[in-house]
Amino acid sequence: MAYYDPSGRDLLGNRSICFMFICAFGLVTVLQQILYGKNYLKRYLEQYEGPYEFNCSTCKKLRQNIVGVRVLSMVKTADLFERWKSLQVCKWEQNKAETNAFKSLLSRCCNAPSFLFTTKRNTPSGTKLKYEVDSSGTLPISSEIFRMFPDDMPYTRSQFRKCAVVGNGGIIKNSKCGKEIDSADFVFRCNIPPISENYAVDVGHKTNIVTINPSIITERFQKLEKWRKPFFKALQNYANSSVVLPAFYSTHNTDVSFRVKYTLDDFDSPKAVYFFNPQYLLNVQRFWSLQGVRAKRLTSGLMLATAAIELCEEVHLYGFWAFPMNPSGIFVMHHYYDNIKPRPGFHAMPNEIFSFLHLHSRGILRVHTDPCR
Repeated sequence: MAYYDPSGRDLLGNRSICFMFICAFGLVTVLQQILYGKNYLKRYLEQYEGPYEFNCSTCKKLRQNIVGVRVLSMVKTADLFERWKSLQVCKWEQNKAETNAFKSLLSRCCNAPSFLFTTKRNTPSGTKLKYEVDSSGTLPISSEIFRMFPDDMPYTRSQFRKCAVVGNGGIIKNSKCGKEIDSADFVFRCNIPPISENYAVDVGHKTNIVTINPSIITERFQKLEKWRKPFFKALQNYANSSVVLPAFYSTHNTDVSFRVKYTLDDFDSPKAVYFFNPQYLLNVQRFWSLQGVRAKRLTSGLMLATAAIELCEEVHLYGFWAFPMNPSGIFVMHHYYDNIKPRPGFHAMPNEIFSFLHLHSRGILRVHTDPCR
């Protein structure tokens, strides 16, 4: 006997559709909840070993339970965790239509393939560069500064098939995701985190781009005004990865960021040093503000994830979490290597993670919060 949907397709012959009994479950779920109470779905999912197919009726319902919450304040944290845990019984699958539409939005507002970094093409010599937050301040682009810029952006639209953006959240500790991360075609990391053997099983080694917040240079390496070798040795852990700094976020960031470039040149390092284009970061800030992420400063992780969506065909996030407990209610450190929290009121991390959960549910990127298999 064959089973057909209204369009005439043979459901049993389509391997991408859920098994008949799974899809049928979605049709009777309302009746079951009436008979057995509102927790029926939760109890059923706890007994099911999964995984469900991405587009079956059950998974559509579970994804809608997240997407339907428009702002984070509409839901209690425990309820959000429960919805996210329930969704884990579903396979993740990229939604090409949703992904391409989101890429188009980013292309119109931000255009990472042309403006992610400050280049000779987008910032000619002799012009005055406006800072991202010090709006009244400008930096004349002298010939010396101009020489530090690459001729053009080193990456193109959708250049990489699969990318991993690795955050530093404690959610990645004991995940054993290192091997999976290293298998990606391109790996982004934030703020030179430790990737030694003590951590590699969870976070991997491979790094293609790593950001450095100038405050790290100031606090850990004394602004590179004296001993620069410890900084050079610290960066050797990242092999030949490129280094990116927000040199033009404010006037305070410029000199110390330039010293990173001078230091690596003095040690004949093959690492490329890039500076974020301040107009790109400002546009990204405005874009996410319209999506409900309003903060004094976006995190480096959100900046990299935003760029990755344009530069990669498929984006996977690891180590992105902003709550003191994991989805199962177990305490996790703020970072996988320490529990030092950011300055209050500077970032809007819970809202950023909430946005990522939305994008995951829409099939635009994948958020990994469970241990890797």
